[in-house]
Amino acid sequence: MKKATPVIAIHGGAGTINAATTSAAQAQAYHDALRNVVLAAQALLIKGASALDATCLAVEMLEDCPLFNAGHGSVFTHGETHELDAAVMDGATLAAGAIAGVCHIRRPVRAARAVLEDGAHVLLAGPGAEAFAREHGLEMVEPSYFSTEARRQQLYRVRGTGRVVTDHEGAAMTPPLDEDKKLGTVGAVALDMHGHLAAATSTGGMTNKRVGRIGDSPLIGAGTYADDRTAAVSCTGSGEMFIRVAAAYDVCARMAYGGATLEAATHAVVQQSLPAIGGTGGLIAVDRHGNLSLAFNSEGMYRAHARGDESPVTAIFA
Repeated sequence: MKKATPVIAIHGGAGTINAATTSAAQAQAYHDALRNVVLAAQALLIKGASALDATCLAVEMLEDCPLFNAGHGSVFTHGETHELDAAVMDGATLAAGAIAGVCHIRRPVRAARAVLEDGAHVLLAGPGAEAFAREHGLEMVEPSYFSTEARRQQLYRVRGTGRVVTDHEGAAMTPPLDEDKKLGTVGAVALDMHGHLAAATSTGGMTNKRVGRIGDSPLIGAGTYADDRTAAVSCTGSGEMFIRVAAAYDVCARMAYGGATLEAATHAVVQQSLPAIGGTGGLIAVDRHGNLSLAFNSEGMYRAHARGDESPVTAIFA
């Protein structure tokens, strides 16, 4: 059986471009971070690792990078706490695992994968999810580990307005995407050389969100989905809207039942279904043939991808 050419794609959030105040150094920091993540996942795929392994590694690395809203560098709730969500899905088996509303698990995507591998449940939340993570030997931290001063100042600015904003909306320094108009979440999708697909997503949620709010990222079919028969999808944006249109699954359903190409399916969801209800953001997707789509209706999305052993491509602006 001929081996497939492996493909990896990642995202680190979408939002409003603030090009006028973007320095070359600020932009380069994001390009470098995205490139390093893709290179690591790409190397794993070239060695024959599974799509699930590659996507989980990519998301773990993004969780460790304070530039993005997942893990270290997550945004704050209205109560000045952190509540993190993550999900993974294996396209070969449709096995999935997710965790929501946790504040002590250093790498939430590892906990999501542990839920997948355990197999008894798909989604665990709050203290129960954290107890599960401890039982499985995952690294635990104090909630302060996730905090950065930039995110705390972002909360104070946003809380004063009474708004709830999608991730990077108000940092002290303005990065390539305006921190007051940046839609959080990180994610990865991959096709491995065995022809299997996987998706993984992780997020700190929305700045000033109500304590207990859960977005689309850990909801299988909303922010994360993978099926070897169609595609793997990871979303970023206004989570409530992605939930309402079951965005990630809808891409796959349009392909499976309507015969749509990946490009047509992602365009319909991102440019039609989401805007129709005020949804902003984007998604990354790879299909079983290795076709890629990195679609967004905002002005930009942190993104990167690599095919086979080709050099990674990174991008921020539209």
